[in-house]
Amino acid sequence: MAARFVNIDHDTPMLLPPDLRDWVQEDHLVHFIMEAVALLDVGTARVNHRGTGSEQYPPGMILGLLIYCYATGTFSSRRIERLSYENVAVRFLCADRHPDHDSICTFRRENRALLESSFHQVLEVAARIRVLRVGDVTLALDGTKILANASKHSAVSHGHALKQMVLLEEQIAELLAKADAADSTPLEDGLTVPGEIARRSERLEKLREATAVIEARAKERHREELAAFEAKQREREEKQKATGKKPRGREPKRPQEGPRAKDQYNFTDAESRVMKTTDGFQQTYNAQAAVEIQSRLVVSTAVSDAPNDKEQLVPTLGCVSPVVKSIGAVLIDSGFYSEAAVAAAEQSREGAPAPQIYAATGRQPHGRTVAQLEARADPPTPGADASAKQIMAHRLATQAGRKLYAQRKQTIEPVFGIIKETMGFRRFSLRGLVKVRIEWTLVTLAYNLKRLFHMGAALAAA
Repeated sequence: MAARFVNIDHDTPMLLPPDLRDWVQEDHLVHFIMEAVALLDVGTARVNHRGTGSEQYPPGMILGLLIYCYATGTFSSRRIERLSYENVAVRFLCADRHPDHDSICTFRRENRALLESSFHQVLEVAARIRVLRVGDVTLALDGTKILANASKHSAVSHGHALKQMVLLEEQIAELLAKADAADSTPLEDGLTVPGEIARRSERLEKLREATAVIEARAKERHREELAAFEAKQREREEKQKATGKKPRGREPKRPQEGPRAKDQYNFTDAESRVMKTTDGFQQTYNAQAAVEIQSRLVVSTAVSDAPNDKEQLVPTLGCVSPVVKSIGAVLIDSGFYSEAAVAAAEQSREGAPAPQIYAATGRQPHGRTVAQLEARADPPTPGADASAKQIMAHRLATQAGRKLYAQRKQTIEPVFGIIKETMGFRRFSLRGLVKVRIEWTLVTLAYNLKRLFHMGAALAAA
């Protein structure tokens, strides 16, 4: 018997169903996001109240569109616009409307208050349906590098900028002298002396701006390095007084003032920095997040232009959503640890109990030795004269501390893995620190709703 095949007819016009729900299954993510957005107060959205121009798209629809597209790996406003034609779920969400890319990008860029409010409101919903704990919670905190919307090849180093400025000044002087000479040799066809002077002058002005920014950053860095140097000096002096012996190790070196030759400025996104990543040195931002370990929902977001996390503990904890009433413990790696940061973080917040920080004070080797596998009693409590570092090491050496701290990397690192691998978010679309923070809020908002969807959260209970 001959094989039978389904008839594929591309010529007969295809009739869409009367309701696009027939093409979007009931358990689809888009239904969940539309239901969640319907619960949110979007009154803080920026709209045109002048009564002029064409009709505007409802803020709830654009917000849902952005959340769904970010959750499913589409971040470009032009691609989002194209999906409103090509993707059935997006077409259903937009009710067969097609917002243009400029409207989408403008909404994303100008609605910081709405996105932040929505982030907190989603956490409120999670708390109401008893997915998120809000009292005495344990947070895992970490940072990850996200590429900036700028190439590292669009950057200039301080040393190269100074050389180029000298060269441009010499060329401008030469062109001015040539313009003064009546019998000077003409330039090639299409080139004029005034045009070449203007072009070089514009480049020179940009380089001056770049060097000014680099020098300002160098002053700030010197203040931080000098504070760290003085702290190390005091620590060594205290040890020498306590033991009567010279402390081991090299003497700390006083930091030098002024910019370094390799300090860089990027012309495309001046606020991004070259940072070391697993793929080498890249033009990036440093994004932080705090995750509640039971629900694995992001409860705090921050973005920094600092290449390391030493100064990011307190700012990230300061951005914890007000939905979280009190923090019991905070788990961080050695990159966040410093005595000053831990002391500042372990302060009570608006009358709530002070959180307890659990931090590795140094790099830990992978794997465990046989001695570490054996059951053992907790080490003795440090004496009254113990340093903050010794107290922290003892905190992590106890059985309770080891058990709690083991949850850090299995909580926060999978969150970043989902954002980067599953959602595909590896590069910011917006530029500048303020706008990048807006986009990171949108990313974590999309992650939280996707997490609630996969947990089977019943939004109707909210």
